[in-house]
Amino acid sequence: MILSKRYRILRQSAAIRSMVRETRLHPTQLIAPLFVIEGKDVREPIPSMPGYFRLSLDELMKEVKELWSEGVKCVLLFAKVPDELKDNTGKEALNPDGLMQRAIRSIKHNLPEICVMTDVALDPYSSYGHDGIVENGEIVNDRTVEVLAEMSVSHAEAGADFVAPSDMMDGRIGAIRQALEAHGFHKTGIMAYSAKYASCLYGPFRDALDSAPGFGDKKTYQMDYANSREAIKEVLQDVEEGADIVMVKPAVAYLDIIHAVKQQVQVPVSAYHVSGEYAMIKAAAQMGWLDEDKAILEILTGIRRAGADLIATYFAKQAARLLQEVAE
Repeated sequence: MILSKRYRILRQSAAIRSMVRETRLHPTQLIAPLFVIEGKDVREPIPSMPGYFRLSLDELMKEVKELWSEGVKCVLLFAKVPDELKDNTGKEALNPDGLMQRAIRSIKHNLPEICVMTDVALDPYSSYGHDGIVENGEIVNDRTVEVLAEMSVSHAEAGADFVAPSDMMDGRIGAIRQALEAHGFHKTGIMAYSAKYASCLYGPFRDALDSAPGFGDKKTYQMDYANSREAIKEVLQDVEEGADIVMVKPAVAYLDIIHAVKQQVQVPVSAYHVSGEYAMIKAAAQMGWLDEDKAILEILTGIRRAGADLIATYFAKQAARLLQEVAE
């Protein structure tokens, strides 16, 4: 055969494949979600997330330093609040000595170089397990936004580099930006969960924080998974209101959304490789149905290829180590 084009030429060795690779995955593009719990010397396994833990502040610092040493430069914090501190007002979310605020201060004191992002939503603090204040069986928008803005200021005061509103209330990005500006936090960023879908893939996460909704579901504020144009509207509004980074959540079943968002905005796009997606890989690997390490790198690279500049993933540390092995 005489062919004018032979595409296999660019695939014939590892050196050549590496040289022409279109999509790069690097530890600095990964965000490590971490669950914080009260206590000391606590490293509590999460059964639905094999290999992941709820961490007391001392164990949190060990984990953060390990992540940093592996090249992961950003963590996203979630606090597991004791039941006795939960109510329908978000009071504990505003406590300057609350678990989240202490976690932020501890990390920034011991490792100031690392980027600390914080979850801003009421579900971990809510006696109803919802992301907002409940009135007459409805999750109300505007009162919730007021609390979220105060919560964001509290996190900024503790030293957070970015607040990450995950609630999907209307207008909360603008309110948070105004509150941060009014209190002089001009350098505090906002990573908005702009296109967060009402997904079945959050189950293990809700186990980790004991934050499953006590009634109904979250479909009146999280997005319908059948919609795509709606995601663009949400993202563009968040950018207009002051978001520095926008997020699509989940990731693997929403690669088309990540790609579409990337075409529409000039800010960094992040994607959240969520707990259910993590658990599926872990379960399949434990059954011997796939190679866990290969699956991690393939899936994370696919999320990057779709357009994500940043990826929040429970595989952050493992992926960073695998990438180092590949580099060597």
